[in-house]
Amino acid sequence: MTALARSLRLVLGRRPPAMQVGAICRDPVSGDVALVTSRGSGRWVIPKGWPMEGRSLSGAAAQEAWEEAGIRGHVHDSELGRYSYDKEQDEGYAIPVEMRVFLLDVTEAADDFPEARQRRRRWFAPEDAARMVVEPGLKRILLSLPTPDARG
Repeated sequence: MTALARSLRLVLGRRPPAMQVGAICRDPVSGDVALVTSRGSGRWVIPKGWPMEGRSLSGAAAQEAWEEAGIRGHVHDSELGRYSYDKEQDEGYAIPVEMRVFLLDVTEAADDFPEARQRRRRWFAPEDAARMVVEPGLKRILLSLPTPDARG
């Protein structure tokens, strides 16, 4: 964060967090989860984006899973968890974001999808995925995933 951005935050205060939705895409047999690379930094993230008009929050998370990772499946309506992070903006400042995370049981992983040329997708055991992501709250959610058989 630049000195100017820090100064503006002190003068103007911190705005309430914006909300995004994300999907933890999990293979229901192996329990592995898919991560994708961020378009900007190339770091490992879950598919995520802004809520969409005409879609539930879980439905928007499922749409992001398709667009960013080429994954389709059954998305659970209840939140798996939440975490907060600061989303870096092109202008050199960050906005606070509250991420609402939904579990998606994968039924299809396509090689051709809308952002296939902009991202890489890779499968990880949840504990390995937790080591690959930066956000502490996302690490916690990944480490607390129930095993596929425990969901019932």
